[in-house]
Amino acid sequence: GNTVVITPASDIEDLKWDLIEQAAEIVMSPMRQNDVPMVVFDLSEVSYFGSVFLALLLRCHKLVRTRGGELVLSGASDTATELLRITALDTLWALYDTREEALAAVGR
Repeated sequence: GNTVVITPASDIEDLKWDLIEQAAEIVMSPMRQNDVPMVVFDLSEVSYFGSVFLALLLRCHKLVRTRGGELVLSGASDTATELLRITALDTLWALYDTREEALAAVGR
């Protein structure tokens, strides 16, 4: 369908800034193939992330929104949820406990 599920590896924060462009292209390619992309970032493998991953999320969000889609997050750890709350990004993306809840929310 039109839903893309992305499950970042636990070492996502080890991604260096110089590789973010390549990673963004790999991740965003399937989003460009859907007329109205619905995206679930399943964070269940990730215990912590910082600015590099947030930059990637924001790039994906911008692409998805300009195409009329929605990006949601699932499975965020307590630490990740707190970071999203502190940065107010929890107001930008809906947070779901499980991938199944997120998929149901975006209509899959």
